[in-house]
Amino acid sequence: MATIASEETLKPSSSAAANPRIRLDLRTILYWYLHLFGFTLSSLLISWGLFFLFFLAIGGFSIDGMMHQLANMASRYVAADPARIASFKQVLAGAQLLLAGAIIVLRRHLIIPRHVSEGNRSHG
Repeated sequence: MATIASEETLKPSSSAAANPRIRLDLRTILYWYLHLFGFTLSSLLISWGLFFLFFLAIGGFSIDGMMHQLANMASRYVAADPARIASFKQVLAGAQLLLAGAIIVLRRHLIIPRHVSEGNRSHG
């Protein structure tokens, strides 16, 4: 004969609810942190590379032209007053943030690692 479980047998025991066992695997945590660090570092290097490409473009795609443009900018930077230097730093920081944000948006599918293992490694 089939019996219907009462409400008392369906409820979890109070000791199981009070003591949940959350096991954090250190290898998984380190893997995620290393992946996130690699994503952040590569996004930063890409944004710096785009700055380099910008200066190369304004120099006519030649190293000599780029160096002349950088020398011109450096001489103006050294001769500027502190308020103008602060303004330049703010513009440069804003451009870096916008460029890095755009790169992160375009690379958002790489934030989560592609190969996430299923199951627990210690059980095969």
